[in-house]
Amino acid sequence: MPWRVEPRVVSDRRHHRLERHPTPGTQNALRHWRDAKGALRVACNYACIVLARHSPSLRLKVLLYRLLGMTVGDGVSVALEATPDVFFPELVTLEDDAIVGYDATLLCHEFLQDEYRTGEVVIGERAMIGAGAVVLPGVTVGHDAQVGANSLVTEDVPPGATVVGVPAEPIEHGDDGGTTDGESAA
Repeated sequence: MPWRVEPRVVSDRRHHRLERHPTPGTQNALRHWRDAKGALRVACNYACIVLARHSPSLRLKVLLYRLLGMTVGDGVSVALEATPDVFFPELVTLEDDAIVGYDATLLCHEFLQDEYRTGEVVIGERAMIGAGAVVLPGVTVGHDAQVGANSLVTEDVPPGATVVGVPAEPIEHGDDGGTTDGESAA
């Protein structure tokens, strides 16, 4: 494409790992999706992802995801209805024993007005993504970290941390309404 411009890296939190891909004209970037990825490739990705989303077989899911170019470690569990990025599944890494919960979404792209951005999503070893959570492009969830259900992960999650909410924020033990250090719930 003659209008293609070399991607450039954005700085600022997760954004420093995103590549920017400017699009021509005044129409929003989603109108140019075929320039980001070919229609046949997106259709094949979509078909594999739909099959994986509805399959109860973890082995089949892992096989399909690897065929799409995702990096999938040993012992990974991906629940029903979970959706990796349809345009750029090759930018998703699920490390050993990671869990991706029911209806969670791992996005590696964002279409904006004048550009689209791409970035890797890494779910660390033994990390857990809760049901309905959304992880944005360029985010790394560290090993043994946990993302609460229905959370929106806009920044990296440190190893061992638990984050919840929109946007996802770290919680300390006891912040969830439970008790700590043997205190009563009086």
